[in-house]
Amino acid sequence: MVSPTEHEVLAAVLQIRCGSLQVLAWQRALPPDLGRWALPGGLLGDDEDVERSVRRQLAEKVDLREVTHVEQLGVFSRPDRVPGVRRIATAFLGIVPADADPAVPADTQWHPLAALPPTAFDHAAIVDDARDRLRAKLSYTNLGFALAPREFTISALRDLYVAALGHPVSATNLQRVLTRRQVLEPTGDVAPPGPAGGRPAALFRFTGRTLQVTDASAVLRAPGGPPGGGNRGAVP
Repeated sequence: MVSPTEHEVLAAVLQIRCGSLQVLAWQRALPPDLGRWALPGGLLGDDEDVERSVRRQLAEKVDLREVTHVEQLGVFSRPDRVPGVRRIATAFLGIVPADADPAVPADTQWHPLAALPPTAFDHAAIVDDARDRLRAKLSYTNLGFALAPREFTISALRDLYVAALGHPVSATNLQRVLTRRQVLEPTGDVAPPGPAGGRPAALFRFTGRTLQVTDASAVLRAPGGPPGGGNRGAVP
């Protein structure tokens, strides 16, 4: 007799919150892995494809509707990844912009990736893949649009890149590279003055809000780090 196989979708939803890259997770109230933190998701519906399913799960289970980008990460199919029935997971990366503050259920919280609590099953590996995918795509695509508000100063955008990449980024070089790639433009407005006064900072925006490859050979690397296959357009 062939054992049944279930198919679930899971989302590692990332956001820059309080200056750090964080992931959304909910605390399991039942075994297995009672008390551990799990990524939102659920079983694939009979009439759904995987992306439609994960978007529905996010909206219904954690009331998350402010996701600016969703993309498939991969399939996790180790036979023993979940106790009991065989369950295959299609995992996704989701990104919420830094200025959003979505209401989430009481059992759901944002967790800094640098201090991730014990996670259920293989969900920590999915989070690692989501972080790595985000960092890679910030190098050669315009994916910064998904992290940022619609309008921002260059210093604020630099802070988002620093939090996502985990290493220093030059604001001047970031502006130069993104402008050369034609994904960044000034709005013509300035930010409100801060408490210290001074010259108001110019506001910028991304020219598009859908994913596009901007420089397939570029990397955003840590200062002094290895080029990783090329550094044309790198932001040190």
